[in-house]
Amino acid sequence: MVDCLMGSYCIICESVATSFLDLLLLWLVNLSSDNTLFSLASDAVNFTGCNIFLTGKAGTGKTTFLKYIRQHSHKNTVVVAPTGVAAINAGGVTMHSFFQLPFIPYLPDKKYSEGSIESVDRHSLIKNIRFSKEKIELLRELDLLIIDEVSMLRADMLDAMDEILRHYRNRGNAPFGGMQVLFIGDLFQLPPVVTDNEWNRMKEHYESPFFFSAKVLEQNPPLHIELKKIYRQSDERFISLLNNIRNNEMGEEDFELLEKRMTSPPPAPSPQERGNSPRDCITLTTHNYMADAINQKELKKLKGKTFHFEGALSGNFSEKALPTELKLELKEGAQIMFVKNDSNVAKRYFNGKLAIVKSVSQDSIVVTFTDNNEDLKLEKEKWKSVRYALNKESGKVEEEELGSFTQYPIRLAWAITIHKSQGLTFDNAVIDAGKSFAAGQVYVALSRCRTLEGMHLLSKITPGSVKNDDRIIEFAKRENAENEIKNIVSVEKPKYAAQLLIKTFDWKKITEELELFLQETESKKFNGKAPAFSIANNLLGSAKAQREVAVKFAAELEKRFAEIPFNRNWLNEKVTNAKKYFAGKIKEELIRPLNELQAQLKGKTKVRKYAKQVNELESFLWKKINEVQRITFGDLPFEVIKIERGKTDAPLPARERKTKTEIGISKFHSLEFYKQGMIVSDIAKQRGMSPITIEGHLSEFVQSGEVNVFDFVNKQELEKVKAALDKLGDERLTPLKNELGDEFSYGKIRMAVSYLKFSP
Repeated sequence: MVDCLMGSYCIICESVATSFLDLLLLWLVNLSSDNTLFSLASDAVNFTGCNIFLTGKAGTGKTTFLKYIRQHSHKNTVVVAPTGVAAINAGGVTMHSFFQLPFIPYLPDKKYSEGSIESVDRHSLIKNIRFSKEKIELLRELDLLIIDEVSMLRADMLDAMDEILRHYRNRGNAPFGGMQVLFIGDLFQLPPVVTDNEWNRMKEHYESPFFFSAKVLEQNPPLHIELKKIYRQSDERFISLLNNIRNNEMGEEDFELLEKRMTSPPPAPSPQERGNSPRDCITLTTHNYMADAINQKELKKLKGKTFHFEGALSGNFSEKALPTELKLELKEGAQIMFVKNDSNVAKRYFNGKLAIVKSVSQDSIVVTFTDNNEDLKLEKEKWKSVRYALNKESGKVEEEELGSFTQYPIRLAWAITIHKSQGLTFDNAVIDAGKSFAAGQVYVALSRCRTLEGMHLLSKITPGSVKNDDRIIEFAKRENAENEIKNIVSVEKPKYAAQLLIKTFDWKKITEELELFLQETESKKFNGKAPAFSIANNLLGSAKAQREVAVKFAAELEKRFAEIPFNRNWLNEKVTNAKKYFAGKIKEELIRPLNELQAQLKGKTKVRKYAKQVNELESFLWKKINEVQRITFGDLPFEVIKIERGKTDAPLPARERKTKTEIGISKFHSLEFYKQGMIVSDIAKQRGMSPITIEGHLSEFVQSGEVNVFDFVNKQELEKVKAALDKLGDERLTPLKNELGDEFSYGKIRMAVSYLKFSP
């Protein structure tokens, strides 16, 4: 079987903010050899086209997996979430903004009704969308859609996304228009928001409001992977209690155990002790007003001056998605919680870490951590609001900053809402269950606690407040077994590799670009238009002829791939010949005439914009040649075909240096050799690269556990590198090398830094 095809696709994005749990999980992954499900899920995302539902109980590492995929996937990817806060936390955008989703139910089976204001159908959904040409092109180039916090995703909104993708990607018969979708979340946590009126309209079309009831998933169920290992709790009695809540299996003993937790929380320090004796305890409430009231009440108890710190909003950043208050109000002795991970390599704090304000002035905030009494002077952090855009030159999806929010990364934290606590961990938590809970809130609240002893209930939890929806429990039983996942991934890998190989010989995009170019040429008015139009017309004719050959070759590939086993020798020979043929045809029949046109335009007036279009078209065609030249299939690299640019009198766009895509693909090849047991020097020799380059490739897989850091450094060396990092506060290699001396090579330092960045 063929392992995988590293296609020419790459995600370009910033890292996602994670909680301390995520950092701990990545560290534990390095130490663990049994995290098979994590690796299987990663393979399923990166090397198959399967839709995947990745779930797991609280504390199993779902957010960690999202972060890992964003950093390591070679696919063009976007991340969306149901709410603004969830989108900011995931480093993505809201579903509604990205897809222009309606704020009323979408009923796919409803017959068209022009006057309806209570719901939309297929016709009115597409009719009301106003995507730009650039947005449509972006949608067509995407490979992977990640939807985070899917417990809050409504079935009708998922069907709406499916309809939009089918329509704009011109693949009406393919779920999500042929795009891979990764769903991440725990259905036993916060549910979708649906009013009684909305559900009255939806229930005729959907069995439940949950995302798994969407029509697209009923017909095409995703691969269901549940992460098992729980890192947050270790007390088997507590884990059993949480499992029983999830599964509606609470017994008398469980309720008695909860009743015993109706104890007084740890006493708060006296006003004289505040700031010197931190109280590591936080109250979880059901509503914002309750948390605000507790925080204001506690703040007023503190003596001393109140200081206000105004955050800075820039560009387009929704105030509804602010991670903390726009105007922070603090006093000495205030209990605060960090709302962001430390961007410094020292990782001094994380999302959810508690501290006490030790001293405060208008120019300075110093806090004392509740767990170790260490002090830290705070610096402001920046959050970004982004949108996704397609880089036409590279063909890659990139993030564009729309706006930002700058503020100290803290909030008052005597109390927070259960909603805001999702994903966090506390040693001591007071849970106010006296008010009505939404479905899933009890489980979220209780599972924030690390131990039973750290859980303090203010009121009795009744059977009615912990009952989960039977439809969720039934869906959870559809989880694929580990062996089943292995078999599916092993079967789907070569299928996906074949699809990408065949896609390389898809000439549709070339003919579309040349059709547009012909239209542009026809619409222009300039001296010498007639020969330019003739060249443009001939280009389109040549491209169409090439496409006919490409379609036949793709059909032949599909036929051969259907054979079991397929003939690898035939594939190697045919694809090598196809690379020579098509790369040569593009150069001689498309690029050379464009070079002639560039020469004709040189020195002419009123053609600047048109000449730029010619240059962009030439650059696009060279990109296609590069794509053809880089084809691989598993361990078949095919013969390397090199076609260089010829000289021309016309100014040409500068050739790109090695792209991020190529680098992203290359590192996976190095990883495969490492997994085969080869050492760095042998991999370097095999690949014709320097050992430093190979070490750089492998260092990117340390955090996932695919590369064992202890193959390169020992424990004592790690401690020395950590000491240097703490001292310098700088993770650049040169300053670290100067500090550590000749005992450490750059490769050792790089490996150690990669490991330490994701260790607690």
